[in-house]
Amino acid sequence: MEDLRTKWGRNIKPDNVLPEYPRPQLVRDSYLNLNGYWDLAITDDTNNTVFVGKILVPFSPESVLSGVNHVTKPNETLHYRRRVSLPTDFHRGKLLLHFGAVDQIAEVYINEQHVFTHIGGFTPFSIDITEKVQDEYFDILVKVKDVSDTSYHSVGKQRFNRGGIFYSVQSGIWQTVWLESVPMNYIKNLFITPLYDEESVKFTLDKTSDDEVHVEVSFKGVKQGEIITKESEFIIKLSNLYPWSPEKPNLYDVKITYDEDVIQSYFGMRIFERKQDKDGLYRFYLNHKPYLLTGVLDQGYYSDGLLTPPSDKAMIEDINLMKKMGFNLLRKHIKIEPLRWYYHCDRLGMIVFQDMINGGGRKDIILHSVLAQLGIHLSDRLYSLFGRKNKEGRKQYETELTEMLNHLYNSPCIATWVPFNEAWGQFDSKRISAYIKSVDATRLIDHASGWSDQGCGDYHSRHIYFTPIRFYKCKGRKRINALTELGGYSLAVENHRFNKDKIFGYRVYKTKIDLEKALEVLYLKKVLPQIKRGLSVIIYTQLSDVEDEVNGLITYDREVIKVDIEKIKHLNNQLKLEFLKIE
Repeated sequence: MEDLRTKWGRNIKPDNVLPEYPRPQLVRDSYLNLNGYWDLAITDDTNNTVFVGKILVPFSPESVLSGVNHVTKPNETLHYRRRVSLPTDFHRGKLLLHFGAVDQIAEVYINEQHVFTHIGGFTPFSIDITEKVQDEYFDILVKVKDVSDTSYHSVGKQRFNRGGIFYSVQSGIWQTVWLESVPMNYIKNLFITPLYDEESVKFTLDKTSDDEVHVEVSFKGVKQGEIITKESEFIIKLSNLYPWSPEKPNLYDVKITYDEDVIQSYFGMRIFERKQDKDGLYRFYLNHKPYLLTGVLDQGYYSDGLLTPPSDKAMIEDINLMKKMGFNLLRKHIKIEPLRWYYHCDRLGMIVFQDMINGGGRKDIILHSVLAQLGIHLSDRLYSLFGRKNKEGRKQYETELTEMLNHLYNSPCIATWVPFNEAWGQFDSKRISAYIKSVDATRLIDHASGWSDQGCGDYHSRHIYFTPIRFYKCKGRKRINALTELGGYSLAVENHRFNKDKIFGYRVYKTKIDLEKALEVLYLKKVLPQIKRGLSVIIYTQLSDVEDEVNGLITYDREVIKVDIEKIKHLNNQLKLEFLKIE
């Protein structure tokens, strides 16, 4: 496989890796970034040492940027070690150690004492290490096991036998590690819920005591509301309503003072709905108006960092480029990004469909694909047919689902939760959808993207690559017609391919002109006529190439944009003009 580097990866500075504050939704001025070189040893289950050296955190050992280039096997353990020196006056009362994500099972030790174990390779965790740290120096040891796709754990598209639509495995620490210090009395967590129709915002705080909290809300420096209260849940009426949308991504600023603890946050005022248009068809509504979602599948892989973006700018450029092409939606496909990615979608104006990470045992993907094309949908309570026979695996999925919902709750950009994709590890989706609604009633649900529809959720969600694109104008169907995957048209670009010997794509084109002509036919001849039939969501596969897949609008290394930006923008504008006819 080729050693492809992004422009950010080529210029990375080991002493300044992803230095930006990692949690924009809850900001304190206490921050010590622990990215950079850590000691790494890799041992097998007989305690033989496989590797000893340095690793550049937060890049997985399988990635080019880690400097290790080792594929972690199920019988191996990663041993990360770092000595930390606390800056003068850093310690304010409590020390909290944060991990953005560690794939899959992490045991954390402070000064050789075990403090925490976390299972799940895509969700964050934090540890209060105050009692284990006695002076300004201490050691962190993280032991990691990753069995990848050999068990029921959440794995996404990682496969030891990679190829086609499945990608290289990766393991270990892959998001930012950092320290903060807080006062003894502090806010543990914060949930912000916009109440659009009431022109108000609800705050739910997890705080360590019932002491007073002072909350100030402002917009572009002008105060919009405030409260002083001992309550943990309260509502602030806003002086003015400035709606959030991709066209006008208005964000309110929040300052919360709680004894000596001061935090900054933000929120956007928007409401997502499934409602009938004037013809009785169900549509996606944003801020009480029918809204066409036209977007791309975004898997968040990078040629040199794998799941880890090589820089903050890499994430920003992806989002901005899609906006320039006229897209207003990114479906974050089977990955939970660093919080900064959602922050950039919030501030730049990009709606997000957020997938949960798939797991489970082996399943017959071809069987489910064929049945979906025939319109046959098996009950997802037949666990063995969906790779979900293991009870512990189902339980772990729900634990991680809850972690994701809580973790991303404060991101205004997220409009839809996608608990399952194409029957991969799908189970009990009606019950799971009801649970999601009980946790978060502000967003819609695509319960089973693409294949094994159980008749619930807010969308009639289909993936169409090979068969004719046709939706039916059925007023009795009380869900939104959504084409949540289509296209996947491929164009290989020499010297920017991961695999020189093999490519994967649904239709292969030789030139940029041929690809652009095919996209014009796809959007204007095949997709556009379906809008009057109720089609409200269109998601093209995909943003970038990923390994063997060369069906991205840009190459894996982000060096080549394969299509003319203005031509794609024109296609999206034509869809939006057609959609205006239904209002």
